[in-house]
Amino acid sequence: MTTDISALLAPVTLGSLSLRNHFAMSPMTRNFSPGGVPGANVAGYYQRRAMANVGLIITEGVGVDHPSAIGHGTMGEENIPALHGGAALAGWCQVVAGVHAAGGKIVPQLWHMGALRKAGTPPHPAAPSMDPMMMTESDIADIIAAFVRSAINAKAAGFDGVALHGGHGYLIDAFLWHDTNRRDDQWGGDALRRTHFAVALIAAIRAAVGPDFPIIQRFSQWKLQDYDARLADSPAALAAILAPLSAAGVDIFDVSTRIFSTPAFAGSDRGLAGWVRDLTGKPTMTVGGIGFSTELAASFAEPTEAIDNLDAVMRRFERGEFDLVALGRALLMDPAWVQKAAIGAPFAPFDRSAYARLD
Repeated sequence: MTTDISALLAPVTLGSLSLRNHFAMSPMTRNFSPGGVPGANVAGYYQRRAMANVGLIITEGVGVDHPSAIGHGTMGEENIPALHGGAALAGWCQVVAGVHAAGGKIVPQLWHMGALRKAGTPPHPAAPSMDPMMMTESDIADIIAAFVRSAINAKAAGFDGVALHGGHGYLIDAFLWHDTNRRDDQWGGDALRRTHFAVALIAAIRAAVGPDFPIIQRFSQWKLQDYDARLADSPAALAAILAPLSAAGVDIFDVSTRIFSTPAFAGSDRGLAGWVRDLTGKPTMTVGGIGFSTELAASFAEPTEAIDNLDAVMRRFERGEFDLVALGRALLMDPAWVQKAAIGAPFAPFDRSAYARLD
């Protein structure tokens, strides 16, 4: 029996962001932008998803305008796009135009890899990789300014907002996590003080782009270097972290979990996106394990099947846990996934070779 997902296919307006439906494409590093410049193949890749009725596209991580932002990381990243320089901006203008022509909306995910960037790797091998414990006041100011410049460039290129990569152990998240931020100045200390970097960054972007340009913040408990890591062990601890970020200017929280339905805290089956939505009053996006039998990391090592778990998605959506449903691997394997979900058609099978293609 086909799950009725008509509510997810209905238009939705979240603040100043109006979408044709509740489905989003989650950011996935693709490594197809030599010299940081997205070409016609990248524009076609995103436009195909928009043509197949994806409401919101969040691009792969885009390096902010700082020498230490990107390089080769723990996932073997290279050829990561940038959002500065004439050629890169021209390339993104073509990406945006293609998505808009297909009726979709698109935002770039602004990214600083922090200490997960391997030192000595291009495009700026001489730049040291940054982590909270080694950064000076000047470093902090420079990186915040780099995010602001990139957000301004995103607005100028016609994007519909910006997304900040604030999860998975990358720089913004590294300031939030007690294991990587042991500073005893204004940028570290207890959970509230560890939010100061993110708050300053968000507030600076908000001041630069104005009140009506959406800011989406990725948030996660897990880290690439520690899947079991937690920023918060209770709803109260979570609220203490999220409230300053929300007040600084976040419009939508992109809540990244390995499996979207995993209960966030003992005593409740509510997922993390539901807790974030309840505690902040802001719209949330859920992601993790939708459409497949395994979570992302396991799919590299275990047999993985395409499945229809939209009944579980709808149950949580209808009880108000999240506003948007983001798909990563599902849209990588099957650009028409949303259209197929609407009619109950079978999804394309999991295909590991898709990670090396741009189609």
